[in-house]
Amino acid sequence: MLSFLTVLVPLILSFTTPSAAYWKGFNLPANLPSGACKTREDWAHDFSVLKSLPGQFTSARLFASSDCGTLANAVPAALAANAGLLVGVWATDNAHYEAEKAALLQAIQQHGTQWIIAVSVGSEDLYRGDTSAANLASQIREVKSLLCERGACGIEVGHVDTWTAWVDPKNEDVIRACDFVGHDGYPYWEGASVEQGLDAFRTNLEKTRNAVGRVKPGTWVWVTETGWPVTGASVGLASSSIANAQAYWKSAACESFRNAHTFWYTTQDYASSPSFGVLGADFKPLYDLSC
Repeated sequence: MLSFLTVLVPLILSFTTPSAAYWKGFNLPANLPSGACKTREDWAHDFSVLKSLPGQFTSARLFASSDCGTLANAVPAALAANAGLLVGVWATDNAHYEAEKAALLQAIQQHGTQWIIAVSVGSEDLYRGDTSAANLASQIREVKSLLCERGACGIEVGHVDTWTAWVDPKNEDVIRACDFVGHDGYPYWEGASVEQGLDAFRTNLEKTRNAVGRVKPGTWVWVTETGWPVTGASVGLASSSIANAQAYWKSAACESFRNAHTFWYTTQDYASSPSFGVLGADFKPLYDLSC
């Protein structure tokens, strides 16, 4: 335990202020809303905007490593901004997976590891049924081994998936392989009203924590995706609006930032429907992001 804390505590403090015990940030896609790949300058602008928001965010989650040259462009920008990255390694399609590992190792060779918060192998693969628990667990262990071979044994490697995947007993092999578990939960997609949103968020997060605790006690559960759309169709009692997104932020985001490593979905996706982005096309907040 002492060696783990020796690695973890300085890493947390390097990306947070003394008053912030948890990483807090946003999911950042590798593409602009137009679909074009982000350049290094686009990434630098992203980190600058995040730092300018009320929460002064200096952490981000990436979905992949090789797509659109994600790490090749994002890492230099993150280092310049003193930002930390929860790195994504896409796990489905063997050729894609190999390209992802290569991109991660190349970034480490060029820039070291100080920019890495942790690594997530896969994203919602179990929810989609794209792979088996045994295969995904093997990939998680493989990436941990690759990092360790390069002197980065202290970097945590886990997986991000929906709460419904984590509570499924057939996926317990993945929990055992994870250093951390990334929880995705959207009360909006479950048809909860925004008034029910915080309770739904808490309930589903607790289900994930209980499932993880039964299989691998002591493993931290991170909130890796949640949010509320500003536009888009209604789902059951859930309706999209700036007012509802604001209400969910004030309740769920502000609570989660205080209690868990949290990555909100998302910064900017105004071309999508539903659109969960907290920023408009001008990169200005669509609602009050203070807590």
